[in-house]
Amino acid sequence: MTTAPPPERSHFRFVERSRVRWAEVDLQGIVFNGHYLMYFDTAVAGYWRALAMPYHDTMQALQGDFYVRKATLEYEASARYDEQLEVGVRCAGIGTSSMRLHCAVFRGDRRLVHGELVYVFADPATQTSRPVPPLLREWFQGFEAGQPMVEVHTGDWAMLGKEAAAIRHAVFTQEQGIDAALDSDGADDAAVHVLARNRLGQAVGTGRLLRGEAASGRIGRIGRMAVIAPLRGSTVGRQLLDALVQAARARGDREAMLHAQASAVGFYRRLGWQSRGAPFTEAGIEHQEMVLPLSAAT
Repeated sequence: MTTAPPPERSHFRFVERSRVRWAEVDLQGIVFNGHYLMYFDTAVAGYWRALAMPYHDTMQALQGDFYVRKATLEYEASARYDEQLEVGVRCAGIGTSSMRLHCAVFRGDRRLVHGELVYVFADPATQTSRPVPPLLREWFQGFEAGQPMVEVHTGDWAMLGKEAAAIRHAVFTQEQGIDAALDSDGADDAAVHVLARNRLGQAVGTGRLLRGEAASGRIGRIGRMAVIAPLRGSTVGRQLLDALVQAARARGDREAMLHAQASAVGFYRRLGWQSRGAPFTEAGIEHQEMVLPLSAAT
């Protein structure tokens, strides 16, 4: 039987970046062998995120769960303290009730460790195997084929408000402790809203666009940006923002403006937004006004 060659860095659409911590190094000064399984498992959680799959809610909706059946590792070289690593994960195959994930740890293009994780899809109550649902099978295959994992819908409050309100309540009220009355400012009916849904139809993020005026002309006021906690750090936030900027540009706004929470300023700066003015407090949270110049619509 011919054995498939070990995966290369270019074989992975998804990689999780990490750094070797002091606690992971053994007396030989290299990463203790068992920690590589932890690296794989951490990267698998990131893989679910890249698929726009809030894992627990998705498994509950599909009435099943994945259980590890087998894990194999092959060591080629060692990682050392404070080195930056990339851990790749890809779906290598799906059987009737099982799924194989190939994983590998890289330092640059050098592969250090690779292996395989075999999961069985099963009934959570009895832990007896069940067929992998067709939707889940297509979800994995679609990601590996480079297909988008979310669809961003643009519409009004009547169309998208129920799902958008649920996300905002979970993020702003329940998680951040903001008074629900501050979120309900009466402006939603006049706004353009965006809503991201994953392949299961679950709403995973939202935002809105209001019209404003400034000396330079009309501006698009972006706000109420919220992504559910399990998917933060994925591309969902950027896709929502891109849709809102596109809507502002299409209607002729000269500038997009938003009030970014201090924790999100870096995210917006990486996308070309610029800070304006001094930080300020809004709803008990530090914010920064940020702007993005827009070209005139043609």
